[in-house]
Amino acid sequence: MAEFARQPRRKQCPFCKDECAYIDYKDAQMLRRYITDRGKIKSRRVTGVCTQHQHRLSVAIKRAREMALLPYTVKIVSGNGGRRNR
Repeated sequence: MAEFARQPRRKQCPFCKDECAYIDYKDAQMLRRYITDRGKIKSRRVTGVCTQHQHRLSVAIKRAREMALLPYTVKIVSGNGGRRNR
């Protein structure tokens, strides 16, 4: 008897579910959910956003970065001090 692997359920796009027509670049708190702790934009596979909204989301994040509402990168402070403390 062959066992069938269960297909993972597709995530529903949160913007389609709320019928959001416009993704506002000024809403930095909402946009922070879609970037990593390093400041990179999360992929569709991770967030579950559809293709159209992912494009609009990335444009909104890039505009928010230009307006200094979101960081481009986060400065990383490591504890090992680099090469000089060897």
